[in-house]
Amino acid sequence: MRITIPVRPLLAATLAAALGLLPPQAEARPRKAKTAAAPASLAVDYAIALAGLRIGTARLAGAFERDSYRMDVSATLTGLVGAITGGQGSARSSGSVGAGPQPDAFSIATRTASSGIAVRMALAHGNVVQTEITPPLVDMQDRVPVTAAMKRSIMDPASALVMPVRAGTAPTDPANCDRTLPLFDGATRFDVVLSYAETREVQKPGYSGPVLVCGARYRAIAGHRPDRPGVKFMEDNREMSVWLAPVEGTKVLVPLRISVLTEIGTNIIEATRWTRAGETETAGRAGDPALAQASLPGQ
Repeated sequence: MRITIPVRPLLAATLAAALGLLPPQAEARPRKAKTAAAPASLAVDYAIALAGLRIGTARLAGAFERDSYRMDVSATLTGLVGAITGGQGSARSSGSVGAGPQPDAFSIATRTASSGIAVRMALAHGNVVQTEITPPLVDMQDRVPVTAAMKRSIMDPASALVMPVRAGTAPTDPANCDRTLPLFDGATRFDVVLSYAETREVQKPGYSGPVLVCGARYRAIAGHRPDRPGVKFMEDNREMSVWLAPVEGTKVLVPLRISVLTEIGTNIIEATRWTRAGETETAGRAGDPALAQASLPGQ
């Protein structure tokens, strides 16, 4: 399933946990122990459309506690496209929060009716320690090598879906759009450069309020084949954007909508339901069965 090209530059996106995921806990009264804060969690269901036609669903589930996070993302192609390709995939990332996300483990597995691929990465505070790809990548001589230095201080595509509110700013301050995401998916190293476009009001089941609209640019670094038409298309692509919405009770922004122009039409991943911890999920969610998560050792 090759939805990774439109999704990866943002999510997979967009689809970066940060400093201060949660506000400081209140100090306990003298002579009494502190009460641990419950983890903040969020589930977002998305519809996936290509060239105006709905082709699938996706789901993001995030949990944030003090200085740690975990992200689970799954996607399934449905309808005629799903019947033909059998495409579906799932990813998981976990780690700690520093000046940005510092993933410790990432895994992704995708499959179609005829093939599948799985990637597992072990990391130490955002630095890649080990990568395993099954089946192994075909050795293409024109592929730009990924050096060890390029695997340091990176974030995986699942971690990149959570973005911090910058210190001293409100969640919808335009400054929260302006950032560069250094992504590595196990094979390809690339940057996603975000910039502020506008602020708008939206209404979705479970969320009503302002969102930041950020423009996005894709910048290939390594692991790609520079002469491939698709790479040049994405680097020249100015029709990419992500809408970021704040998660109540945290200092986190996550995508409400991701739009990427592809060579066969505009790919849009847009929330259909937004559910915070403690709320009851009702009819209207994506509706596809949960996908088995590819796990890394220790997860």
